[in-house]
This record gives sequence, structure tokens and C-alpha cells, in this order.
Amino acid sequence: MPQPWMKPCAAALLALAAARAWAQQAADEPYWAQGRPPTDAALQITPVAAPPVPTPADQLPLAKMKLPRGFQVEVWASGLLDARGLRQGDRGTVFVSTMSVAGKIYAVLDKGDPREVKTIADGLSMPNGIEFYKGSLFVATPQKILRYDRIESQLDTPPAPVTVYDGMPAGPANGARFLKIGPDGKLYVSIGAPCNVCEPGPDAAKIVRMNPDGGGVETVARGVRNSVGFDFDPTTGDLWFTSNGRDWLSEDLPNDTLNHVAFPGRQDFGFPYCDQGDIADPIYGWGRRCSDYAQPAQLMGPHAGVLGMRFYTGKMFPPGYQGAIFIARHGPWNRTQKYGADIVVAWPDANGGISRMEPFLTGLVEDNHYVGRPVDLLVLKDGSLLVSDDFNGAVYRISYVGK
Repeated sequence: MPQPWMKPCAAALLALAAARAWAQQAADEPYWAQGRPPTDAALQITPVAAPPVPTPADQLPLAKMKLPRGFQVEVWASGLLDARGLRQGDRGTVFVSTMSVAGKIYAVLDKGDPREVKTIADGLSMPNGIEFYKGSLFVATPQKILRYDRIESQLDTPPAPVTVYDGMPAGPANGARFLKIGPDGKLYVSIGAPCNVCEPGPDAAKIVRMNPDGGGVETVARGVRNSVGFDFDPTTGDLWFTSNGRDWLSEDLPNDTLNHVAFPGRQDFGFPYCDQGDIADPIYGWGRRCSDYAQPAQLMGPHAGVLGMRFYTGKMFPPGYQGAIFIARHGPWNRTQKYGADIVVAWPDANGGISRMEPFLTGLVEDNHYVGRPVDLLVLKDGSLLVSDDFNGAVYRISYVGK
């Protein structure tokens, strides 16, 4: 017969067994489900998969899109399964990256309607990040940065890629890298955390820069959970980036963020200790103060899925848009109530923050389902704005035609 003094020990053993069972269950879950609460509503949430084939051009949701007065949107290219990143070459070729659905890189030639689409790389692992620099196309997979030299003159017979850098940690969690050449001629790349929320170690949850040949790697910003979009202020040269907050904290927390790097190499943006700049993380925030970390310039909405962003440098849009930041919000997957799937525009102030933010392109959420999901943006030489949509496998062009 158990003695009274044995009851606390038995309770502790039961608690330990339960904790081990929970830990094993968590380890067996896919990375995106780790930390998901065991409620009926949460258990029904899974990542939003893109359709396995692109949406036909005549079925794209143009009629549903809403823009400010004077702007119009049209289909610029279609049939690009999983269209993500956008970059333009010196000869006008628009390169389009993809993620895990397609594993391809496309080249779109603007030589008529419909525009000609070529597949210049296939079978790549999550080739989200692309950049064009001095005739070469750089492509980032979760672990490597590749370079395709003289690519615009070899679109029909692309060269074998050169490996520029292979020091990034592999893994699908937050593995969508983003690339951009800075005003300093350095190649900037995001390295997301290898988890939903964890101690990421020194090699992840940051933005780094390197020489275009892969040498001279240095950290630009720490505590960055997952940035899949950044750009440089055309006036100051400062880096601004979007970042996706942790999952499963709550339906309405935390917000994704827009951030400003004022002091390269010296700022920590808080992951995993502080969420959205002012919430001590319930797991890792004990003994930490959010005031010790760099604060976001703008909260972007809970689980908004902020991705590509661009400073507007064209001349077509009205003067009030000069220097504004256009930001693609992919829309949350881990939230029962969907929203976003839009483009917002934010205006930087004189103090390194944001003075205001307002909707720009809306209309892609219908009956709590997505009918399109913007990913990246590109300002063309004529001042119009390209927008990629991985859900439909398309690229749209937004132009200003007057009041």
C-alpha cells in the first residue's frame, strides 16, 4: 500500500512521463507545427499550399483587386508556377524565383504579348533568393548561394552555376533566403532561425553581408527570426527589412515587423527573447527586457506574412509616393481568420521610423480564403510596379494612368 510520503514522488514521475510524451510528440511533428496548442481550432490549421498548377491567365483575380484611384493592374506574365522573387537584368530580362513547389528559376522576356518565359534552372532546393549583379544571376537556396555568369546571353543554354558560398545552415524551417546587393557593393543575405522559436545559435536568425565572391562575411543584424524581404533607402543607404514573428503565441500575437538597421553589426532585434519589440517571449523571455533590443519601425499585423518590400524610385506614380516603401503581405497561414494577401505602402519619417501606413492593393481574401498571395515587388524602368503572386503563378503590373 503506497505511503503518504510516496504520493508527491508518484505525482512527479507522472508529470515527468507526461513531459517526455509531449516532447516526443513535438519532435515527431513537422517543423511548422512545433508549439501548436492542442485545441480543435489550432489543430485544423496547416500551411496554405499553392495550387499544383498555375491559374490560367483568363481566370486570374484581376477583377477582385482594388487600388487607389488612378492606378490600374494587368497581367504581366502567367504560367509561372510558384512565382516568388523578382529581379531585372541589364538587358531587361525579368528573373523570377520559386520555392519548394517548383524549384525553378524563370526568365521572362518582354518581347510581345504574351511574354516569352524560359526555365533557366530546375530541380533546385527552395531557390527563393535571387539577385542580378554585373551580368550574373545569384541564387540562394537554404544552404548555398550560386552564381550563373553572363546569364542574359545564355538563356537557352544556361551555364553551370558557380558556388559562391555554402556556409549557411541547411533545413526547411525558415529556409527561404533573400538576396540583395547593397550600395556598398556587398551581397546581403538573410539566414532565418532553424525553428519556430528556439535558441538559434550563432549561425542563424540574422542578416549577413559578404563580398560578391563569398568572402568577408560579417553580421549586419542579429535577432532576426525570418526576413524574406529587404531594401536600401535610396537617400541614406540604410537597410530596412521585414521579419516574420514566431508562430502559435496566440491568434493575434505577435505582429510581424518592418525594421530599420541604423547601426550595422551593432543591433539585435530580439529573437527569441522579445516578440514584436514589446512582448517578452513566454518561453525565452524570462530575465530579459525588450528595451534592451532594437525596436521595430512599424508593426505589420499578427502573422501577416510580410515578405518583399521596395522603396519606390520610379517617376510614374504621383510625387507623394517617392521614397515610400511598398510591402507585400502574403497573409497568415497559422491564423483561423485570414487577412492581408495585399500590398501596403509606408512612409518613412525623419527619425528612422514610419510616419504612416495605408492599404494599396487589396481584395484577395474572399470567404476567409485566399484568391491570391503577393510575394515580391519590382520597380521597372518605366516606373510601373511588378508584383509576384505564388498562389496563382503570375506576375502583375501596376501602373498609374491619372485621375
